[in-house]
Amino acid sequence: MSTLIRELASVCKLRIGFAIMLTGLAGLAVTPGELPASWEILLFCFAILLSSASAGAYNQYAERDLDARMQRTRNRPFVTGKYKADGVWLFAISLMLVVPVALSAWFLNFVAALFVFLGAFTYGVIYTVWLKRRTWLNIVIGGLAGSFAVLGGAAVVDPGLSAEPVLLALVLFLWTPPHFWSLAFIFASDYREADVPMLPTVFTRSTATRIIFAHTFVLVIVSVLPFFFGLGWIYLTGALFGGLFFLYTSYKLLRSPSLHNARINFRASLLQLTPLLLACGLDAFFN
Repeated sequence: MSTLIRELASVCKLRIGFAIMLTGLAGLAVTPGELPASWEILLFCFAILLSSASAGAYNQYAERDLDARMQRTRNRPFVTGKYKADGVWLFAISLMLVVPVALSAWFLNFVAALFVFLGAFTYGVIYTVWLKRRTWLNIVIGGLAGSFAVLGGAAVVDPGLSAEPVLLALVLFLWTPPHFWSLAFIFASDYREADVPMLPTVFTRSTATRIIFAHTFVLVIVSVLPFFFGLGWIYLTGALFGGLFFLYTSYKLLRSPSLHNARINFRASLLQLTPLLLACGLDAFFN
């Protein structure tokens, strides 16, 4: 049973789902207005997690041919045949999206439900099916999935949206590419083998690292902006703490484009996002 649970969690990419859920809660926290009821917050968390699981499972379902050509993914259940890629899985994946969107529309509001849907659709269809095999800009546009989670959380409080969550959504949009490009830098040979046009496979290492650094620089600048639109010093501290370190490791990667520095930069991207999201909640609680 524990093996089955681990397999399903991996297929549905639940670790990513929990991260997206946290971004949604951050969007909810920074939005001015009366805090929703506890059950509404829990319902939103369920909706984001289940819709993200739907997108993650569809990603593995649709990419089983690519995964078979990549060292780090060739043992996934859809590749090995342990899970049969058939209509039963498509029905289950569809149900995992329809249920949370319907519940959000009925019990929360239509705007929140729309953003729940758009987050899953962006990752599962726009990124996975339409863009990933065609352009190195795939993850730039695919990064909107996290942004929609932020806006969904904000819409639970106020469907009209305000400057704070919109800016936070922009931060998530800018964070995803350098985070993922650092990982793609590490597994560039896998992506070349699968003929997937990720940034480090399309450009030279020096050009790729310049793009990563420039993206990170803009990210850090934008991450400070919510402070000037209502968020407090706790948020600013969290944004700068991880952001400046991420910028520093991106600069090290720029100066020395090695796999070692790419791994450090990937971890730094997580360190940048985690304090920022925690600071959103703490800032809302104390202010």
